[in-house]
Amino acid sequence: MGNTTSGKIDSQDSAEQPAPAPATETKPKKKICCACPDTKKLRDDCIVQHGEDACGKFIEAHLQCLRAEGFNI
Repeated sequence: MGNTTSGKIDSQDSAEQPAPAPATETKPKKKICCACPDTKKLRDDCIVQHGEDACGKFIEAHLQCLRAEGFNI
């Protein structure tokens, strides 16, 4: 009976191993504050100079960059 129990544990271990891999692939590799510095600077400069309403294209470009880095925004 001891062999049957270890057989079940092995099958559970092998079933659990593939699950973390997809989660790791979608997880961002950087903190959000450090991701996309170029689009962040353009967005921030535009907002300071022209206000948020006039900078929609820069804001959207930054959001797309963050999404490409793996952030769910």
